Amino acid sequence: MDLLNRQGHLLQNLNVTVTYAQLSTKYPGWNRTNETPSFNRLYFIDCGEGKVIINGVTYYPRPGQLMIMPAGSTQTTETSPNNPYARYFCHFDAHIGEWPLFHSANKLYISDAADPDAVRAVFTEMIRLFQDDSFLSKIRLQAALLNLLALCLEAGGYSDFMDDLLHTSDQGKLAHVLEYIDQRLMRPLEVEELAELVHLHPNYFIPYFKKFMGLTPMHYVQLKRMELAKKQLSYTSFSISDIAEQVGMELAHFSKYFKKTTGVSPSAYRSSTR
Repeated sequence: MDLLNRQGHLLQNLNVTVTYAQLSTKYPGWNRTNETPSFNRLYFIDCGEGKVIINGVTYYPRPGQLMIMPAGSTQTTETSPNNPYARYFCHFDAHIGEWPLFHSANKLYISDAADPDAVRAVFTEMIRLFQDDSFLSKIRLQAALLNLLALCLEAGGYSDFMDDLLHTSDQGKLAHVLEYIDQRLMRPLEVEELAELVHLHPNYFIPYFKKFMGLTPMHYVQLKRMELAKKQLSYTSFSISDIAEQVGMELAHFSKYFKKTTGVSPSAYRSSTR
């Protein structure tokens, strides 16, 4: 499994929530010393001057810049009383399973907004959406946050962001398990076999896997088998028995399980996608 596929597997479990959104020009509200918040902060600096210290490293954000302050990091922020920051900001949670997307050991993520007017417009809409409790507004609020996070990381040149995430201890272990599963969908897989890859007893491995992926290891294996089966049914001329073999299942069991999970038989699914 290449890096992009590993990233895709993990990002399927990405969950973001905006917990506050506002525009502020107040001087006292910005000044904080050695705070360690449990939430992430995303800012767009509209004007003013000041500084940010994240885990002992000092930055001087300028107007027109986006920045992400990771939850769990030690933060000191200061702004000039004569020229305070005007800042659009939101507090948000972001996790892959239960991993924080922005680890507290990391620095400030900061970049020049390519289109400050567009960023200002998105933040203005976020603030409006935050005041609305409707279902559609919540969806649009998440979309706006993801858009701004992507803009910040892209403009800041943080192209190795997910690579770094994958190479931390737990993420690297789990990526190895996901790769192992992907390469062996055609044969029987047991929890004990997967647990051995990360040197855990199966009783510990099952909740460990579910904590980060949102489902049990064997449920994940079956999900990946059905994903592969759907692709083969839609895009190849392999017989249904061949596809059952490719996903490591007896034909009768495959047909029964496929219909249970999709609501239609393999042949009906193939017909509907051609």
